[in-house]
Amino acid sequence: MIDGRALDFHLWGINNQNFIMRDEQTGSWWQQVSGEAIQGPLKGRRLTGVIHDELSFGIWKAERPGGRVLKPVPGKSDQYAPANWERRMKKTPTVTPKVPGDPLEPRTVVVGVTANGRAKAYPFPLLRTQSPVLDTVGGVPIVLVVGDDQKSIRVFERTLDGRKLELFAKAGAPNLRLVDAETGSEWDFGGRALSGPLAGGQLAKVKALKEYWFDWKIYQPGTAVYTRGSPPPD
Repeated sequence: MIDGRALDFHLWGINNQNFIMRDEQTGSWWQQVSGEAIQGPLKGRRLTGVIHDELSFGIWKAERPGGRVLKPVPGKSDQYAPANWERRMKKTPTVTPKVPGDPLEPRTVVVGVTANGRAKAYPFPLLRTQSPVLDTVGGVPIVLVVGDDQKSIRVFERTLDGRKLELFAKAGAPNLRLVDAETGSEWDFGGRALSGPLAGGQLAKVKALKEYWFDWKIYQPGTAVYTRGSPPPD
């Protein structure tokens, strides 16, 4: 939506391995990662970002058993490349190769978080071994949580009714459960308090983007990087 007007998009090209979308109403070109129009009548305008989940189908289905799935258009699915994206992309050179002092390899998958004009990248391999990760970005206390499948990720504000929470994983639980040190309440992967004094409470989601490091750092040049527990850069 721009100025109350709905736009219809289709894929127009790829720039630095990011989709370029073209809207049918004005012919403007839009960058996927930033939501900014980079050419055409709406150049310089930005789409409003929305919070979305980075989930595997298994976790989504478990959470939404009555959910609907968008099927491919009949007769069109064979026009798409096979589902070996990672293998094919590793053979494609990046626009920004690793330079001395760069904290991450170009194709490291990161979870990018922005808040109040600040940005921070969290290497996904670290998140998988350290989840939940507690941090503060742009003055907002957050928690990053990796799902039981070790693929899905959610980011929440770790405050409720003005109270900042210190969350840790519950040992021995058959499914992911977090416990807050303040009240002992238990929380699930959806950010809901299931039991304890805060039962029924819901943590607010934070915008997050699962992205390659080489791409994130181009569009967030001032980004910080989470490195706790990681080896020093070469």
